[in-house]
Amino acid sequence: MLNQLFRKKPIGAATGSEGEIHGAQSLGKHLSLRDLTFFGIAAIIGAGSFSSMGTACFNGGPGVVFLFILCAVACGFTALCYADFAARVPVSGSAYTYAYVSFGELFAWIIGWALLMEYSIGNIYVAFAWSGYFTNLLDGLGLHMPEWLTINYTAAHIAFDSGTTGEGTTAWNTAPMLAGLRIIFDLPAFAINAFITWLVYTGVKESRNVSNIMVVVKLAIIVLVIIVGAAYVDIDNWTPWMPNGFSGVMAGVSAVFFAYIGFDAVSTLAEESKNPQRDLPKGMIISLVVCTAVYIVLALVLTGMVGYKQLGVSDPLAEVFAIRGVKWMLFIVSIAAVVAMTSVMLVFQLGQPRIWMSMSRDGLLPKRFASIHPRYKTPGFSTIVTGLVVGIPIFFTDENFILDFTSIG
Repeated sequence: MLNQLFRKKPIGAATGSEGEIHGAQSLGKHLSLRDLTFFGIAAIIGAGSFSSMGTACFNGGPGVVFLFILCAVACGFTALCYADFAARVPVSGSAYTYAYVSFGELFAWIIGWALLMEYSIGNIYVAFAWSGYFTNLLDGLGLHMPEWLTINYTAAHIAFDSGTTGEGTTAWNTAPMLAGLRIIFDLPAFAINAFITWLVYTGVKESRNVSNIMVVVKLAIIVLVIIVGAAYVDIDNWTPWMPNGFSGVMAGVSAVFFAYIGFDAVSTLAEESKNPQRDLPKGMIISLVVCTAVYIVLALVLTGMVGYKQLGVSDPLAEVFAIRGVKWMLFIVSIAAVVAMTSVMLVFQLGQPRIWMSMSRDGLLPKRFASIHPRYKTPGFSTIVTGLVVGIPIFFTDENFILDFTSIG
């Protein structure tokens, strides 16, 4: 029994050199080095980047750029480990498959379900955050959605019971009734999940094209933010460089490291890469280098535009332009946040079905999860299940509960 729990999958069997991959059909190979790099950037620069940077700058001041470099080096070593595994075992599954060939079945099983919490459950939280930015963007355009269509039922119920005023209580009081039950759900969060699920289901090429477009838009907006913000930089705000010392810089380590999470999702696409041994390592490293450069320049611009003490907010990019009175940039920043979080959801929604597919190929899930769509060459059934795992809890859960699950993952 113990030997069975710790049995390892031979690399030859894992890669398909001993017959078909895991005894199942392989996926279509469509991804180049550019595509993998763009997927990495899409996964890294997301909701955390637009929020956690403010906390890091507030704690460390302008010297927080050193922390971005340190975290980039740490993530770089992690990326090299992933890249080495991806080159040796160029199939879907990411850390699940790597654990199976190196540590055994028990560790692979645990990591496979931990990845479920990181990718799928994490996407529920991203969907809620996306909804908030999207509704704010609509409000800026003069389009207002009813509160009972922009908040989840649990959050509205808690707000009403606590007697607080705001969106939750308004939603509870104005929601229509059906069979004695208030109709309250987050429509934008559900809609973006349905769209992402459909896109991932129809093919990796279609997902790649959309992801590449979003990355270009996202980087273009960030460059615009940097150019406009640089005109308002006051170098006096960079003094003192490390107001709270090096310990203050390191106080933001959790926030900065969170801003880098996501590059590992690229390894789930190994089986769909044209040349995984060459392109996966390069794609991960290049995406990390690009994102590190973006983070450093953004941090310098933010701390130069206003004093570091004003950056302890959840939306620092919007805050600095509001303080400086550049109101038209607030709309641009909202668009960037929506695009950034959409790209993150896309990459994570691509990754989870491929992990379930790999687990199914190894006999740890029903065979249905390993089925490949004959036309789209994607793990169709696993993709639909992933969409349901993300979509159904949107109706009854809340952000805090989901955030705890994601952190555990």
